[in-house]
Amino acid sequence: MISSGLLTVSEFAGRLRVSENTVRNWLRAGKIKGSRPGGTKVGWRIPDSEVERILQTGTPATAADSVGASDG
Repeated sequence: MISSGLLTVSEFAGRLRVSENTVRNWLRAGKIKGSRPGGTKVGWRIPDSEVERILQTGTPATAADSVGASDG
C-alpha cells in the first residue's frame, strides 16, 4: 500500500481506533498536527507521521502538556 502522506480525519481515526470527534478535538487543541488545505469544505488533512508519533509516545500530548512531566 502506497501512502500519500496525508490522512483524512476518518482514516486517522481508523488507524488509531478512536472516534472522528476525538481526532477533531485533538486537532483543535493542537495535540496533533493537521491542516485544512482547501478550507473548511475539504476538511482536515493529517500527516501520517502523526500516527507513528502517537503510537510511539502513547499520547497526542502537546509540548506544553509534557513540560515538567519528567520532573520528579
